[in-house]
Amino acid sequence: MSTTTDTVHGTMPAAPRQIVPPEELYADELAFLAAHDSGPRPPGWRLTPRAVVTFVMGADEPLRLPEGADPGEGVPRRLAVRRKFVGERALVERCVVTLAGERGLLLVGEPGTAKSMLSELLAAAVSGTSALTVQGTAGTTEDQLKYGWNYALLLAQGPSPKALVPSPVLAAMTQGAVARVEEVTRCLPEVQDALISLLSERRIAVPELAGTDAAQAHAAPGFNVIATANLRDKGVSEMSAALKRRFNFETVGPIGDFDAELDLVRRQSKAAVERAGAVYQLDDMVLDVLVTAFRELRSGRSAEGWEVERPSTVMSTAEAVSVATALGVAAAYFPGDRDALALLPGHLTGVVRKDDPADAARLLGYWDGAVRRRAEEGSATWRTLWDLRSVLEG
Repeated sequence: MSTTTDTVHGTMPAAPRQIVPPEELYADELAFLAAHDSGPRPPGWRLTPRAVVTFVMGADEPLRLPEGADPGEGVPRRLAVRRKFVGERALVERCVVTLAGERGLLLVGEPGTAKSMLSELLAAAVSGTSALTVQGTAGTTEDQLKYGWNYALLLAQGPSPKALVPSPVLAAMTQGAVARVEEVTRCLPEVQDALISLLSERRIAVPELAGTDAAQAHAAPGFNVIATANLRDKGVSEMSAALKRRFNFETVGPIGDFDAELDLVRRQSKAAVERAGAVYQLDDMVLDVLVTAFRELRSGRSAEGWEVERPSTVMSTAEAVSVATALGVAAAYFPGDRDALALLPGHLTGVVRKDDPADAARLLGYWDGAVRRRAEEGSATWRTLWDLRSVLEG
């Protein structure tokens, strides 16, 4: 009875979501940092540039609000700000400086290097929302970067501001927020070119509304664009020189530190398994082997210095998280059927063979090299993996 009533009056609690955007997930941190650092901030920004970096990179120890600061109801006066992006602090600082200087930011890198996550975090910290996003594809149209029309209103009333449907980019312009364009090089060149005037002139012309005050939409202070581009897709739709000049390029690389990558894979796979309704029980030994294999196949060299033939597939941290999640779900829902370590070769094969069938032979080469040598040196874990070599030939 109460559920029906709540539904009628529009008060039913929101349904659970698989992924919560950063501006909601870390709302307490954003409110705290806004009160913690009251220094100068660029027009339209929610946080100071220093606080944006702290939000993304975390703080070494809990922060305390200065005396007299009023953070608002429910915000603690002392808070540990968690690290969210595993990468160089200098990279994040350069990104923040770029945005503060009203320059477009282009994050480039191999797949799975957390470019999208970094763009989400920056947008959430700067403007309070990461939702003003255009996903670049071969089917993305210029309307999705500018505006479209509510055709029912258009036919009934003719062109009017009420009938205009703003794109996420136009909404960001009018709100003074950060717009995100994912995989910009997957957009057709004529669609990419629409960004040139947006980034240089900071306005959008609406010819259909000529002669009215709405004929041009101007960017409010705080507007900017963060785009991402996949280095593997560089040739899909090469950016023009004019568009490149509107962006500062920053390369997001793989995680350099083993312990940092291991911790990230553990945290993200644990969260994913728990979202799947299971208890996380993946052994650290399995995670250690998984991350080791991914790093060595990615770099072309083992921890001991032995050469490893690199597969053409990108052995990214994101793929490592995916495999760890699959192993964690299998361990939770099929307990005792098979050891998680025994499942690892099959999942590695699935990752490696995505692009080039010849990569299967490269994975076998890794087994015959680094895996075999560690087994011969007495490692029980790597001996187990060596004994599973036949799985790779299936």
